[in-house]
Amino acid sequence: MAGTARLAGLFAVIVLVATCAAVAAIPAFAQSSGLDEQVRAIASRLRCPVCQNESVADSPSELAAQMRALIRTKLEQGESPEAIVAYFVSRYGEWILLDPPRQGLGWILWAAPVVVLLVALAVAVAFIRRTVRPGEAAAERPESGGP
Repeated sequence: MAGTARLAGLFAVIVLVATCAAVAAIPAFAQSSGLDEQVRAIASRLRCPVCQNESVADSPSELAAQMRALIRTKLEQGESPEAIVAYFVSRYGEWILLDPPRQGLGWILWAAPVVVLLVALAVAVAFIRRTVRPGEAAAERPESGGP
């Protein structure tokens, strides 16, 4: 009986220690989760130099994993997300950004799809006007005058 009481006491101590450890880990886990979200947000703005059409957040390459680790380290050291992105831009150039900057020649990239759409619309309207002539449209309509 004494052995059973002793075993129950040991079990209670183990459960108490495990519970305390779990409670102490909750703030660290919550902070880590917030840090993970920040790392993912910054990494999703950067292009993977290996994959080139994927973000650093989505790329499975070793270089992307190293870049994510560097982003995490810089965030833990207190650097702002803008400073971290600026670091990668200074190292790789503006090409590293998934969204081209909306300044200088970058405006051409943002305006080109709209310009192409407008030109295509103008060509379509001109084509339709040439193929359907006003005289032909009038000849196709029956005259409404009676006999």
